[in-house]
Amino acid sequence: MLGTLNDEKLEELLQTKLLGRIGCHADGITYVVPVHYVYESPFIYAHSSDGLKISLMRKNPEVCFEVDDIRDFFNWQSVICWGTFEEIKGIDEQQRVMQKLIDRIEPFLSGKEDAHPSHGIADLASEIGTTKDLVLYRLKLHQKTGKFEHRDLTPASGQEH
Repeated sequence: MLGTLNDEKLEELLQTKLLGRIGCHADGITYVVPVHYVYESPFIYAHSSDGLKISLMRKNPEVCFEVDDIRDFFNWQSVICWGTFEEIKGIDEQQRVMQKLIDRIEPFLSGKEDAHPSHGIADLASEIGTTKDLVLYRLKLHQKTGKFEHRDLTPASGQEH
């Protein structure tokens, strides 16, 4: 069965997933990249090094954000959101957002050698602020939609398999 996610399921998927994808476009370049994030409606909070994604979003702040949960070919959910990139500049707000990201990501890093909350941005935590600049930002979402497919693939009782 194919269907549309209701608002409750949309919010649940955005709240529970750790990895989403940002789509951005400027200067004739379209770029889609995975990011770790925290969702607090209406915002997606994330961080990055100062590279292509940040450059494109600074030029054109209108972005797309996608999250999915794929169990198999016939059982999946997907949410697509549209929003506006906003760079976080104030030190107090940067610290609050970074703490949100640390709190969200930290449980997944336990016991992993050389793991740190900015592991996708720098190999070592000590690189942040020294050889790599960290950019904290949010996406202010203004539209969300979601789809799903669900099929029970177990044979009906009494049927041969």
